[in-house]
Amino acid sequence: MPAKVMVAMSGGVDSSVAAMLLQRNGCEVSGITMCMALESAGGGRKCCSPEDITDARRICRKLGIEHHVLSMSGEMEKWVIEPFVEEYRNGRTPNPCILCNEHIKFRVLVDSLAASGMDFLATGHYAKIADESGLPALARPKDRTKDQTYFLYSVERVRLGKVLFPLGDLTKIEVRKIAAEADLPVSEKPESQDVCFWPEGGGPAFFESRGLEPAPGDIVSVSGELLGSHDGIFNFTVGQRRGLGISAPEPLYVISIDPGTNTIVAGEEKHLFSDRLVAKPVNLLPGEKGGRVEGKIRYGHGPEPCEFSIAGDSLEIRFDEPQRAVTPGQSVVLYRGDVVIGGGIIEGAVRAD
Repeated sequence: MPAKVMVAMSGGVDSSVAAMLLQRNGCEVSGITMCMALESAGGGRKCCSPEDITDARRICRKLGIEHHVLSMSGEMEKWVIEPFVEEYRNGRTPNPCILCNEHIKFRVLVDSLAASGMDFLATGHYAKIADESGLPALARPKDRTKDQTYFLYSVERVRLGKVLFPLGDLTKIEVRKIAAEADLPVSEKPESQDVCFWPEGGGPAFFESRGLEPAPGDIVSVSGELLGSHDGIFNFTVGQRRGLGISAPEPLYVISIDPGTNTIVAGEEKHLFSDRLVAKPVNLLPGEKGGRVEGKIRYGHGPEPCEFSIAGDSLEIRFDEPQRAVTPGQSVVLYRGDVVIGGGIIEGAVRAD
């Protein structure tokens, strides 16, 4: 009996090709599009636009498979938007895509498979599922430039066994070629790069719509000297240079943010480097207790050699070389070879001396 696979379809080329490849391989496929029903402040760009839903429906019609639209606005608000706002309120810089993958795509959808009569959930992510001592584990894809494992590290292992990544052995160029050869109408559709609920007015417009009132405070040097003032800590992130409004002999950057005192610490670029960090909550492969690995402190950051250990419910990581702008709220993801062994949300860094 062919596997029954639910494909999360965004209306883009990746999920469309994923669905088509599974169908070609003999799977019984149906498409599902999650509608978050989120409108940006001021009536601008919307999450899950009608055009995206229409594109997903067109692809399903072309493939001759069922298409369903699932309202997820409540889950999106609870698991992604509210934590996102709270993190910024606390002077941190969260990654909402990680929260969305963990709590919505790979929890709500995977947990709904049995009730839907389906065996697996598939997505258009560039990632693989590996076997580690008989357990499913996340692994890096063929296309390293599109590697999305950073955004998937927090998906629980028990759910990975119900997940398929049909694009793991393909490059983006190959995916677009497959789509064009199959005459899929989304073969040249551009990728969405922004946070799906981010309004056209940017951060200030979003935070204003969420009731975050600017609270002016001090900008101080790493030695505590008053340098200037800011218009709200949620407008800043570690490593930021623009917007400080301070004249100095050397360029100044945001080194850290203290929500308790509503203070931003600014310093020279040398003050941005840290060789140690602490992260939690943690998601690790069973049996992992520490050792030599490679760690990524942000999506666009290459994996760097490091040592990790576990202290209580936290990860402690020491990099061989100091890393620039380790940012609380972002995630650190650990790799051994191509396999993701785990990661956690960065709590804080220890500045390199």
